[in-house]
Order: sequence, then C-alpha cells, then structure tokens
Amino acid sequence: MAESVSKVREWLENLQNERPLDEWEARLTPDTATPYSPLPSAFGRSSADAGALLAAAGADKTVRDLLLDPRTAADAARYLGSIENFVGTVKLPVGLAGPLRIRGTFANGDYLIPLATHEAALVASYHRGAVALSEAGGCTALTLNEGVTRVPGFAFANLRDAARFLAWAVPMQDQFRDVAEATTRHGRLADLRLTVEGCHVYLHFCYKTGDAAGQNMVTVATQAVCDFIAAEAPVKPLRIYVESNLSGDKKASAISFSAVRGKKVTCEVCLPADILRRRLGVDAAAMEDYWRMSAVGGVLAGTLGVQGHYANGLAALFIACGQDAACVAEAAVGVTRFETRGDALYAAVTLPNLIVGTVGGGTGLPSQEACLRLLGLAGAGHANAFAEVCAAVSLAGELSIIAAIASGNFTRAHQLLARRRNRRQS
Repeated sequence: MAESVSKVREWLENLQNERPLDEWEARLTPDTATPYSPLPSAFGRSSADAGALLAAAGADKTVRDLLLDPRTAADAARYLGSIENFVGTVKLPVGLAGPLRIRGTFANGDYLIPLATHEAALVASYHRGAVALSEAGGCTALTLNEGVTRVPGFAFANLRDAARFLAWAVPMQDQFRDVAEATTRHGRLADLRLTVEGCHVYLHFCYKTGDAAGQNMVTVATQAVCDFIAAEAPVKPLRIYVESNLSGDKKASAISFSAVRGKKVTCEVCLPADILRRRLGVDAAAMEDYWRMSAVGGVLAGTLGVQGHYANGLAALFIACGQDAACVAEAAVGVTRFETRGDALYAAVTLPNLIVGTVGGGTGLPSQEACLRLLGLAGAGHANAFAEVCAAVSLAGELSIIAAIASGNFTRAHQLLARRRNRRQS
C-alpha cells in the first residue's frame, strides 16, 4: 500500500493549490458543534411509514413517487421483513438471455436467464454465449459438493488450555450437532474441522442448508453451539466469537479451493468449429491462445482463480433472482479452462462458492420471485439446479468475452451498444 515520494509530493501540491493547508486542517477536523439528528427510529411497518420517513429525509414529491410508486406501496408488506427503514424500491432493467440448454445433475432443460443490469453489452454477450453452447447440445453441469461454513473462534490464555479444550471438544461433535440442529428445521451439521493457531482455536462448522442460501441459518445454529460451549466446556475460553473471519464469508479467499461455501459446480461444453465461426466469429486455436495468455496474466496479477468475468453474470443473475449480491465476492472465485480438440474447443468452468438459494432471503420479493418463476426454479427443491444455472451462465459469459477479445471485436461491440443506449437516452 506504499506510495512513491513523487506521488505523495504531487498529491500535496495539488491540495495546496486548491486551498491552504490550515483550511484543509479545519475541513478535516471532526465536527461536534453542529447538532446532529438521526433519522426517526421507526423501522417501517407500512407504506405510510415509508412515506413519512421519506418526508423526514426531505425528499421531494418526485423522489417519493419514484421510490414509493403505487405498486411498491401496495407490496410494502412483502419488503418489510427484508429491510429496515424501508422507503421504496430501486428498479433496474432486466434482460433475458438464452434459452440456455443445461444437461446437469439437477438442472436439465432450456432456461431463460433473467439478468438485472445497466451495463450495455452484458446481456447481449451472455445471450451470444448461451446460444453457442446450446446449439452444441448444451453444457454438462455437475454439482460436486455443498455446504455453508461458519467458523467461530475461541481464545485461551495459553496453548495448554487450548489443547485441553480440544480434548473435550473433539468427542462432542454429536452433541454439537444436536444443539445446532435444534435451531432449524432445514439445516444439518454435516462436518466439523478445526484449526489451531497458538492459543486460538477455530472450529469449522459445515452445514447443509437445504434450498436456502443459509447464511443466517448457520449463524443462529453456530451461536447456539457457542452458548453451549460457554456453559459446558471444562476449560472456559477467555473470549468466543461466532465468526472468526476464517469461513471466507463474502470474500475472495484461498480457502475457496480447499473447501466449499454453498454449492461447488463444474460445467463443460465442446463447441464444434462451425458454431465457433458462426456464433462467436473465431476458431478454437484463437480461443485457446488468448485463454493461455489470460491465465498467465491472472497468475501475474495474483488473482484467486483464473477467469474472465464471472462477477458480471453472477451479479446480474443474483440481483434479478433475490440472492445476496455481496456473496458475489466469493461466488466469483473459480477457474476457466479452454483447450483445442482438433478444430473444436473444449471449455470448462469450476465455481466452488455458489452461495445461492431458492427459498428465504430476497427470493420471495415480488420481482425476484417473478424472475425465479421465469427460470422455473422458484421455491423449494430447486437450489441445486439454480447453482448449476449459475455455473452455466458463467461458462456462457466466458465463451463470449474471450471470443470478443480474441477476435478483436470487444471494444467495437461495447462502443456500438453504448452508442445505441446514448441515442435512446438523448
């Protein structure tokens, strides 16, 4: 995070050219003299509360009408359980890509893919990749593993106490399971692993969460186990934290490749030469050559995994379908691989951290439920299929963006579609 002296000098000169340093000092001093008034502490129980909160915030009628439109106001009860200080909804355009043909262990069929984004060219790119791999018979998808982790941390005075705690805790797995599973109808404690660092002990609890993404479910279950440990352990931890930052929750981390968070899915397709030329405007050798350079580039950049842009499609799909958008930080970790097979192209993606669900969270919100219904994956029984759709969408996006760059059309396509958007907005 260090900066060169020349950069710092340039930055200081720019600041002083704008105003004297004593004015900057006054500007950057905390202001405790001006009275501060937080928003009213009504967390919102109705559309009327939302309107009152907007008025308290000083929003004019235009702002109020855009955020709290009649349909949003009518559906207020469906939003209130998902948010505090509710004042309305923000609308993003949703485009459809596909249909995307998937031959998977859970997803099997042709799926219309709803993508919520304001980035020109994104839906067009994913649609192009989806058509190419579907015309080749579809991609094969395999769910390899599933589980959601929570890793509480336990601090002891010394390593001796930590070791005594471990001697008690390791045989207690069945009791921990009973305590955890008493908090949920759907969760199941599937595995327990441990890490010791000096006098700190980390217990890795891995749960099956059914059709829910399960972040809150596993937190509640793990807190119950932590409370049980605090009450029953013969060696009392000095401090207990329900999450120690070792689970990889909402972060890109190296642990992605040695464990699983959510669903781990791999997906492949073999594209014949005629589809590559007709749909993607490129041949297999050009695709493999660019992939090889981009893989080395990813290594040189220190990326976790090597892929082109999983985050683009996953973010758009997550927002459309009521997933936790922050989980894209870990879900977009993975590996893309291309190789030539004669004049055909073999392509595969592997994503180990697809934290997704089809019940709970935002999946019951009006527009998000509608998008899941478009997919045919709303409600219980569809979470694994949705994870395989996520992987297939990522594969479609990798095919399209790499073809665009390898053929030299990437910049032109973005300029063309961005100009079209600007003309419509002018």
